[in-house]
Amino acid sequence: MKILFDTNIILDVLLNRKPFVELSANLVSSVENKTIEGYLCATTITTLDYLISTSRNRETAKIEIQKLLTLFQIADVNSTVLSMAINSGFTDFEDAVQYFSGKCSNVDGLVSRNTKDYKKVVLPIYTPDELWSIIYTHT
Repeated sequence: MKILFDTNIILDVLLNRKPFVELSANLVSSVENKTIEGYLCATTITTLDYLISTSRNRETAKIEIQKLLTLFQIADVNSTVLSMAINSGFTDFEDAVQYFSGKCSNVDGLVSRNTKDYKKVVLPIYTPDELWSIIYTHT
C-alpha cells in the first residue's frame, strides 16, 4: 500500500506534538518496517527543513531530512502537478499540490489529520486512526 503522508503527520513526530505524536510515529514505523510504502511530497521536504531549522537548528534539520530521504519515496512536484493544483477546487494550494503529487505518483491514498481539506477527490484520504486500523488489521 503506497501512502502519501501529509506534512503535519511528519511534523507530529519530528516536533513531538502531543497528542498526535504516538499514532503518527506508529505510521512512520509502518514505513520503516515496510508494512506500507511511504511517500512525501517534494514540497514537504522544504517545509520541514524550514520549520525544523527555525524551531531547533540547521544541523538538526539536515539530519532529519536525510533520514526522511532514506525512508520515504518523494512524490514529484512538476509543472503538471502545479497546473492541476492551481486549477483544482482546493481552497488550500499546499494541500492541492500534495494531493496531485501523490495522484501523479500513483499512491493508493493520503494520510492527514485535516481530511476536510480534501473534498471531492478520487484518492482515499485517511485519518491517522483510519490508516492505523487498516494496517493493524492486515498485519
